[in-house]
Amino acid sequence: MKVAQGIKKLGQPFTLDNKMSLENPLVLVFGNRYLLEDVSIYEEVRSLFPTGHIVFGSTSGEIMQDVVYENSVVLTAIEFEKSKFEVKTKNVKDFNHNDYNLGEDLFNGFPKDNLQYFFIVSEGSTVNGSALIKGLEKNMAKEIGLSGGLCGDDARFEKTLASYNENPKEGEIVAIAFYGDSLEVTSANYGGWTSFGPERRITKSENNILYELDGKPALDLYKKYLGDKADELPKSALLYPLSVRKENEEPLVRTILNINEKDNSMVLAGDVPEGSRVQLMMSTIDDIANGARTAAELAMENRVNNPQLALLVSCVGRKLVMDQRTEEELEEVISIVGENTKISGFYSYGEMAPFAGMGNCKLHNQTMTLTLFSE
Repeated sequence: MKVAQGIKKLGQPFTLDNKMSLENPLVLVFGNRYLLEDVSIYEEVRSLFPTGHIVFGSTSGEIMQDVVYENSVVLTAIEFEKSKFEVKTKNVKDFNHNDYNLGEDLFNGFPKDNLQYFFIVSEGSTVNGSALIKGLEKNMAKEIGLSGGLCGDDARFEKTLASYNENPKEGEIVAIAFYGDSLEVTSANYGGWTSFGPERRITKSENNILYELDGKPALDLYKKYLGDKADELPKSALLYPLSVRKENEEPLVRTILNINEKDNSMVLAGDVPEGSRVQLMMSTIDDIANGARTAAELAMENRVNNPQLALLVSCVGRKLVMDQRTEEELEEVISIVGENTKISGFYSYGEMAPFAGMGNCKLHNQTMTLTLFSE
């Protein structure tokens, strides 16, 4: 595996860490949404990697090595020397926002022979990440892994962008499939958030829209807990996500993507099934940093080889809590995966990964998710 990295800051061209020649590389480009809206961004990356397979995703912060950037575009180009990959996309608008059908159709379009792993870069504004994952996994063999993340737009929640081999656009979901016995990929996630306050039952919901808790309008109830911070919704919701627990299942953390004042509902990044128990959550800087370390330890637990590349997807809510100390969670990750591992990634509106020791992928919020590669 050969890896080259670079960064583009506002008003400047890309600067690369080396100018090695890469053959048909996978080029992951994560960046600020405004910079990705520049009509010249695709051609600029294409000029650097003429034979590259270029995947774009907008972010709520860019990760490269041990630094968290803002208002930038980070680039990681990977030449796989022993394994192969394919990239395909679908757009939510073509499926009438039926994300389950989109996921199923997207997976079915890939060759299955020697398929090892999927990494997803998904639009993050309107997608139901839980439904997308269920669709992707419907016909997927249990031994095939799946992870990735929902694109971000800082804390604006206006729109997100993604694409493959074209200028970034709204509604795109990009799937990267990896093939080959020589490829070792492991993933894990962990949060570090703590539940508090009374536990309430979801009495009315539809997919990822939450209408009622204990028979009362969900948004009204949530605003009471937020107090003065309710005026800053949906941004302030990133500091107080929800723990959603179904009977006999691990609790999932759900971030609020948007609110609807007309019907007092909240749109979350993933499913919130009726009958589930819900609590507010909060965290501290130390808990979040320790959570990142735990995620790295879980991802490294059963590896045979040291990772050559780590793709990190961390939640924008973690970044808001940590503020000036955000890079501490990267330091914790590097202390576990090793300083020789190339690191790239982004802050997101949702993270995709299985729970430790479990096969099926889940949509998470407020976690650090790692996907580790080696050949």
